[in-house]
Amino acid sequence: MNIQERDIEEFVKTFTTVDWLKDKTVMVTGATGLIGSCTVKCLLGLNKAYHLNIQIVVVVRNLDKAKVMFGDGCPNLSYYIYDFGSSADFLAPACDYIFHYACPTASRYLIEHPVETVKSVVNGTETMLEYQRKHPTSCMVYASSMEVYGVVDDDSKPLDEEMLGSVSLTDIRSSYPQGKRMAELMCFAYAKEYHLHVRIGRLAQTFGAGIARNDNRVFAQFAKSIINKEDIILHTKGESARDYCYTTDAVRGLFFILMSGDDGECYNVANEDTYCSIREIAEMFCREFNSNSHTVVQLKDGLGYSAPSKLKLSTSKLRRLGWQPQLGLKEMFARLIASLREEGE
Repeated sequence: MNIQERDIEEFVKTFTTVDWLKDKTVMVTGATGLIGSCTVKCLLGLNKAYHLNIQIVVVVRNLDKAKVMFGDGCPNLSYYIYDFGSSADFLAPACDYIFHYACPTASRYLIEHPVETVKSVVNGTETMLEYQRKHPTSCMVYASSMEVYGVVDDDSKPLDEEMLGSVSLTDIRSSYPQGKRMAELMCFAYAKEYHLHVRIGRLAQTFGAGIARNDNRVFAQFAKSIINKEDIILHTKGESARDYCYTTDAVRGLFFILMSGDDGECYNVANEDTYCSIREIAEMFCREFNSNSHTVVQLKDGLGYSAPSKLKLSTSKLRRLGWQPQLGLKEMFARLIASLREEGE
């Protein structure tokens, strides 16, 4: 059993409030991304363990990639091909629940394609909300990002869902956080005006087993440096601080929001015990996983990193729904490194 299979098995054993999913149809957009693919595999795991007969509609751009991930011929899984960057009609079948994840996330893409980024985030969310208007009995959870908080300098108090910092309108990378803010507002507006059942999960930096070997986000770069027995190179001073969350913990949180959240409301999804700076993460990697590695700062511009910020999130609102994270920071990174080693074997 590999790391991700163990993750899914643990999810299934700890998520036992499943009656509301029995005989339901669940749609997952952005299903080949990290969170989307984990959600699909968790649903498949729940089906297998509890005989729930969940019908899973997987919305993807690349069918071949999806079939490699999930297989072909599963009786409870079907594919719908759609590009949220297009203006084509979204004609997927009716469903009971929706996890909307489809969105670009790679830093380089965000700075090279800011127009496409904001259009994909905003227009894609509008597409799903209009789809919901045609199927008003459905319930959707929209996956937003902690980046909507923007630049925050004070971490003396955890950020609740109403405490936003600043986002520059003249920073090319702002297409992502500003687009996410607009998408959240649209979810709220549709919930209030059209009485749609839509909730928002505002995700902390999320990672885990199953990330692609070529993933270039900071946590993946650090893990690959450890595997290759190299020093960890920082291209910033590493001052940004944030919370983290493991994939299956994040998916569990989104399930709780879908199951018990309030329409139009936002919920932070994070492990509050993981708050630390990028520099501290790099030093922890070296200390815990390869004492021969060192943290080296080589400042470099133009890589698309967000502005330094201190994003210490409060999760009290989500915890009131009954959710709590399972994995601490060291175990999260240990599993990430182990899964990347498996990918390389």
